[in-house]
Amino acid sequence: MKSSRASGGLVYSTDSGRMCPVCRLAVAACVCGQKPVPAGDGIVRVSRQTKGRAGKGVTLVKGLALDAVALAALGKQLKAACGSGGTVKDGVIEVQGDHCERVIEVLKAQGHTVKRAGG
Repeated sequence: MKSSRASGGLVYSTDSGRMCPVCRLAVAACVCGQKPVPAGDGIVRVSRQTKGRAGKGVTLVKGLALDAVALAALGKQLKAACGSGGTVKDGVIEVQGDHCERVIEVLKAQGHTVKRAGG
């Protein structure tokens, strides 16, 4: 018989979502697995991609030198500005649909140096 401690304990909570098995906090508030902020070249790159998404296009925002919490907040702002869904994965903000121009406008208004990447 496995104990709850051996299996990692609480994995998901309806209050806070996924739980970190190490520090037992919500994944968004996890302090044990904090990755350092990536040092970028100061240029935010916005591109559109359909690869591996069954032909559905997403707008990708890369190169933001922000911590995980600030990146998630910016992702939420961009999704609201575009009126669509999306996610933040591995330091990249994904917004569903082709919203490159709108995302570029929002980022420039916030003072970022933005480039359109890709075709």
